[in-house]
Amino acid sequence: MDKSAKQFDEELHDFLQGAGATYPPNCFIAMKAEMIHYESRTSLTVKFPVLDESLNPLRTMQGGFIVAAFDNVFGPLSYAAARCPCVTMNLNAQFIRPILAGDWLTITAKVVSRGNQILYMTAEAFNGKNKLIATGSANAMMLKSGPKASS
Repeated sequence: MDKSAKQFDEELHDFLQGAGATYPPNCFIAMKAEMIHYESRTSLTVKFPVLDESLNPLRTMQGGFIVAAFDNVFGPLSYAAARCPCVTMNLNAQFIRPILAGDWLTITAKVVSRGNQILYMTAEAFNGKNKLIATGSANAMMLKSGPKASS
């Protein structure tokens, strides 16, 4: 975890704890996610080990777990970008190639557009050999009536 990711993790923890939320969420912990890099309000990189629990019968990471990994990056990035709680409106994924057991899935998500109520984000997922595994996109709605983090 670089310095930017550590600072992001601390800021998000404080913000979400203040909003009465659990951080990091159990789904993030269960997937053994690691924050790698953060660019203020614009980009977040997280890596996930390909665990036995996430494998399909062919011993590759099941698509639903890849989507869950995308969600575990889009979610924190949306909160940081909006500076308020957000909810995912939709999340789309396109699978390019399989990723095998024992590898690492590294996802970088970026905020493409930030409107008054909606964030649009895209992401790319790579394996340990820097091969593209999947791409994703999501829209998140900002809940501005909820608690806000201090800027």
